[in-house]
Amino acid sequence: METYATALLYATPFFLGLVLFEIGYGHFVKNQKHNVMDTVSSLSSGLTNVVKDSLGLGIILVSYPFLLEHLALTEIKATWLVWVIAFVVLDFAGYWNHRLSHHINFFWNQHVIHHSSEEFNLACALRQPVSNLLGYFALLLIPAALLGVPHEVIAVLAPIHLFAQFWYHTQHIGKMGWLEYVIVTPSQHRVHHAINAEYIDKNLGQILCIWDRMFGTFQEELDEVPPQYGVLKPAQTWNPIVINFQHIWRLIQDAWRTNNYWDKFRIWFMPTGWRPSDVKEKYPVQIIEDVYNFRKYKPDASNALKGYSIFQLIVTTAMMLFMFYNYSDIGFDGLLLFGAFVFCGVYGFTTLMDRAKYAVWIEVLRGLAGLLVIFMTNDWFGLHAYWSTGNYFVAFYFVITIFGGIYFTYFEKSYVAPKLVS
Repeated sequence: METYATALLYATPFFLGLVLFEIGYGHFVKNQKHNVMDTVSSLSSGLTNVVKDSLGLGIILVSYPFLLEHLALTEIKATWLVWVIAFVVLDFAGYWNHRLSHHINFFWNQHVIHHSSEEFNLACALRQPVSNLLGYFALLLIPAALLGVPHEVIAVLAPIHLFAQFWYHTQHIGKMGWLEYVIVTPSQHRVHHAINAEYIDKNLGQILCIWDRMFGTFQEELDEVPPQYGVLKPAQTWNPIVINFQHIWRLIQDAWRTNNYWDKFRIWFMPTGWRPSDVKEKYPVQIIEDVYNFRKYKPDASNALKGYSIFQLIVTTAMMLFMFYNYSDIGFDGLLLFGAFVFCGVYGFTTLMDRAKYAVWIEVLRGLAGLLVIFMTNDWFGLHAYWSTGNYFVAFYFVITIFGGIYFTYFEKSYVAPKLVS
């Protein structure tokens, strides 16, 4: 995990830099594809994901080394050929994992966060889950285990394969000629993120688009069908932690409410969106019917709140990077507490962005908790060793958090929820 944290220490500024470049480019060409609150929400989601992964939170059903040990029919030495085979097998597994996430109710919960943005840009690529607490991906790598692909090769390629899916989340790159027949391109992925009937559940490939063409899930971007983004059951919140568990909460409610015991069991494994008939009738859920005429989630936000949200994102990111930098010295218990502060921070300021009244309590309590940690330890997780006055700046940040929560809750006009359809 320490190696992964080190990789994230360098990868995070790189991806954030590319997001800033896209924002700058959009401003320069007068074709901006970002709005402040959505982008802050997307980047905040990325923070929670990398902190969760760096802490190794979750249950691994089976590991790839275990499968390799028990299933390998042969052994491939780590030559250039094994890297090619491993990449193809990894991408094949990624396709089927992605397809499961779109077609099975339970698995959709861990993927919905990625589709929840009603914009499409590089920031939304960083909307990654914290709800993927059940590690089963190794099961889809059985072909690699049978071929004897070394687990060290998979370990190196897996993060590269993931990071290589970042660049095509943009509207600023058009179709790419002959590459459209080989790799996943921005045009193809715009289709994938769209909620138009023509585009739903299409283009599930991750790097190579050949799997979509082979298994009938490919769809070209059509000039006459401009993609509309988001999910058909809108998240209606900027809080990425809430979005992570909205779908599974609906499943739990439906499983509890239905009178049919068979439905209580099968709802988890039915196609995404399936609901028991008795519950569907009694407890309807609002779904977008006209994708060209719905009002995006955009609660009123002053320039002050937008600036404050950016400030919170920057400080939280800086804290997270320090956590990765000082990973080994903080210790596991300290990392769990540090991670909790990051999660509470994201939950608090994104709830404040929603203008929810209870946000003030989260912000005040986490501010007081942060001050208490500094007071009791006379440090902030080892920051004093690198920056002698750093504790005072962190303490000042928590004071700002307390007063920010109070100000934006009680001294700015309250948010009135927008209607779904305009």
